[in-house]
Amino acid sequence: MSEAAEQIPAAGTTSLRRSRDVPMLVERARAGDPRAVARLITLVENGDALLPAVAAALAPYAGQAQVVGLTGSPGVGKSTTTNELVRALRAQGHRVGVLAVDPSSPFTGGAILGDRVRMQDHATDPGVYIRSMSSRGHLGGLAAATPQAVRVLEGAGCDVVLVETVGVGQAEVEVASLADTTLVLLAPGMGDAIQAVKAGILEIADVFVVNKADRDGVDATVRDIQGMIALGERGPGQWRPQVVRSVAARGEGIDEIAAAIDKHRGWLVEHGELRRRQEARAAAEVEAIALGTLRARIGSLRDGTELATLAAKVAEGAIDPYRAADELLAQLAR
Repeated sequence: MSEAAEQIPAAGTTSLRRSRDVPMLVERARAGDPRAVARLITLVENGDALLPAVAAALAPYAGQAQVVGLTGSPGVGKSTTTNELVRALRAQGHRVGVLAVDPSSPFTGGAILGDRVRMQDHATDPGVYIRSMSSRGHLGGLAAATPQAVRVLEGAGCDVVLVETVGVGQAEVEVASLADTTLVLLAPGMGDAIQAVKAGILEIADVFVVNKADRDGVDATVRDIQGMIALGERGPGQWRPQVVRSVAARGEGIDEIAAAIDKHRGWLVEHGELRRRQEARAAAEVEAIALGTLRARIGSLRDGTELATLAAKVAEGAIDPYRAADELLAQLAR
């Protein structure tokens, strides 16, 4: 179910590469056609005018997949861990979707999209769909289109969607607002105890994965993470992040990671947290779409005289920028 299949129309069928028949694309995606899935995600990535129709067609299937985010610094083994998790999930009989976000060049806008190269083991598995996405300059570790792409994979019948972020720093935590369960990957030798207690990415983890655990210093890394967890304030019944060791390159510790994900899933369901996270995710999507629409309308004002007139008044001190913003919003409302 690899995205490469988008390039090869099936014999005796019409190519879907340029199809704009949304109901047909969704029906074919539901039936497991990788070309239809690829076409829908392409429409999403390009912000096509059909995007509202795509979202409406996929709405009945929202919330049916378990969304797992994998994040961490460059070089900790996110793609290798994702590849091995796919193997474990397929052994359990799950249909799996993978969205691997790659950084884009700030100069050319291009991206290598090399994460799926590491996942060629699953390229011919019809129960796996792998899609690399360029971040296109979007900050936070994800691409702007990732939330809607997750909805496409849910609609395509994936039981689990793995979202792998770009290599991130301490402040890129957007994946936590998208995933039901967030895995933060670390490796020995990538920081001292001070790094382990800094605010940011370490605070979003539901499961810590200390990968490359065959390296020196793994015990110290695990100890630092456990110390950081102990510092957190948690009430009765609140989730305590798990710490799992792995050597993903050898397939070691993957079953333990999968077990930790299942344990967290059970806690989410038992405490009603899963529904809360899904609603928070939906709220973030609605807000992002509304803000995007506002930005587009403000952009259209730049072609007229309203914004230029207000800017001139602010520059000469006739009005303050807050009053100008109020007037601009009033014009948008009209």
